[in-house]
Amino acid sequence: MGVSPFQVVRDFEAELCRYTGAPFAVAVNSCTMALLLAVAWHLGRTHYSTQVEIPKRTYISVPMSIIHAGGHPTFRDEEWQGWYRLKPLLVWDSARYFSQDMYRTITCFDPTTFTTGGMVCCSFHASKTLGHTQGGAILHDSSEADVWFRKCRFDGRTEGVAPIDDTFTDVGYHCYLSPDVAAALLLKLHSLPRHNAPLLNDDYPRLDQMEIFR
Repeated sequence: MGVSPFQVVRDFEAELCRYTGAPFAVAVNSCTMALLLAVAWHLGRTHYSTQVEIPKRTYISVPMSIIHAGGHPTFRDEEWQGWYRLKPLLVWDSARYFSQDMYRTITCFDPTTFTTGGMVCCSFHASKTLGHTQGGAILHDSSEADVWFRKCRFDGRTEGVAPIDDTFTDVGYHCYLSPDVAAALLLKLHSLPRHNAPLLNDDYPRLDQMEIFR
């Protein structure tokens, strides 16, 4: 048996960890799906409220991801640049910021105190700092979540196991990152500068005024 074509995805994830300082990285097909999975993980823990607060001006798919994950988006006034938190969850939308050691910068991760750093969601859309045709990732520090993310991004399947031999415990999503995109992103990442400024925000609409989110 030859090398799996998805080995390049694992190589890309390993390089993401090295570059960003995150203990784990799970690649998916968009930042939208990264946010959906991260929110779904948190809301699956009973001590979290289903109310998830975000800035009233951000990309339209963010509140949609919250809804698809089983949450209810609420909105706050916040002038943000690069990233913001989906409160009260330990989830950050960092679609507009990608730089070396960004994981610790965003989450204030402190390994000496075993503080949970949370989940930072990145975008690799063509317009982003590390950009291609599509792509996203969840940077995080939970070995338990890592197993869940990897199954849920792949239709609930266990990597390397044929469906007929697999055991399904979660309803998954079809949002894995394709090997060809991972290979292109890996090549670009090797030549990416160490420090990158946050991208300027787009002209986002007022999400709190949209009927579909009321």
